[in-house]
Amino acid sequence: MACYSSSSYHTSFSPKPITMTDFDFDTEDSDLCSTTSFPIFSPPPSTATSRTSHDLSVRSPSPDPSVQSITSSMLERAYRHEYGRGFNNYSEVYHLPADAEELDRLDAQHELFREIMGMYAPCMDEIMADDTPGEPKTILDLGCGSGSWIMEAARDYPNCSAVAVDLVPMQSPMLPPNLRSEVDDINLGLEHFYGDFNVVHAKLISSGIKDYEGLIHHISFVLRPGGLMDIMEFDFHAYDENYRRIEVSTSHVAAPWWPRWLAFLETAIRSKGGSVDAATHLHSWAANHDSFEDVVYREFWVPASPWRRDSDFQVRMGVAMHDDISAFIKSGRALLLGSGVPEHVVDELQRNVEAELGSARGRYYIRLQCIFARKRRT
Repeated sequence: MACYSSSSYHTSFSPKPITMTDFDFDTEDSDLCSTTSFPIFSPPPSTATSRTSHDLSVRSPSPDPSVQSITSSMLERAYRHEYGRGFNNYSEVYHLPADAEELDRLDAQHELFREIMGMYAPCMDEIMADDTPGEPKTILDLGCGSGSWIMEAARDYPNCSAVAVDLVPMQSPMLPPNLRSEVDDINLGLEHFYGDFNVVHAKLISSGIKDYEGLIHHISFVLRPGGLMDIMEFDFHAYDENYRRIEVSTSHVAAPWWPRWLAFLETAIRSKGGSVDAATHLHSWAANHDSFEDVVYREFWVPASPWRRDSDFQVRMGVAMHDDISAFIKSGRALLLGSGVPEHVVDELQRNVEAELGSARGRYYIRLQCIFARKRRT
């Protein structure tokens, strides 16, 4: 069973995807007014303090429950503090927070995405069916964040064995008994998971991945024959109400503000080694890989604020996306400062994004790109 009967879908908050339409994403930026003229991305004076060293590792050789428990000392070593936020102390690439404030944002984001696109690929029940005596089905969530998705999946499939991997341990007191949390940097490879999982899920992790195409190659070995790869990413660009990408640079600090803030964020992530272009290539990487079949591409166009008034659903989703962006801008603040953007520029960007998205001028879409793919059975 394929995840869908055709290979490409487009939706703008439609409950069921409709056939994808081609858009021209090239557009001229006609609203640039320079207010700064200095090299913005430069090494800043260090204001960070670190309480730990990069020595945390609780890798396991398999998805079996016999894995080292996370102790209080490991938990303490997992974090460092910069610019008033808590960050993982394990990766030099991923520089968004991992504190309670960020986990709350990710929990709310999970609810938003679930309402927009659903929880699972249509073939999930088939893949997770208990059809092999003595061999429970297994799910791996890479970069699990707050753990909302994997905890829900573990509860929906109580006979499975689920593993959540991130740069910091999951801290929910309500972990299902069939789920365990592992602390690891997946940039180091996934060889210890080869052949162990029926489903591999990843969502919005490209900012912390050095080689995303290489990650997909690793996933092809992690999956069992017939297994499912389920990935979603964001391309760090804003689109206008006609679905055209808005091109701006970091050489100016001026309107349009939300696209401008994203340009600064993209530059900062790229400087740390993140795969900011991954969303654009997901489909081709999977479709051209010898190990995958039944590759399905979907994209979702999410209003960045409640500017669409054609339905209550659009308004509600616009409000939720605006709330997510507002929290995301706060999360990205330390990354921009740590990349050398002066504080007054970060303040100006943040202030004006909020004002723009709260007005009629902020008619932007976020483009989310998703793929499902099955590992070939032979």
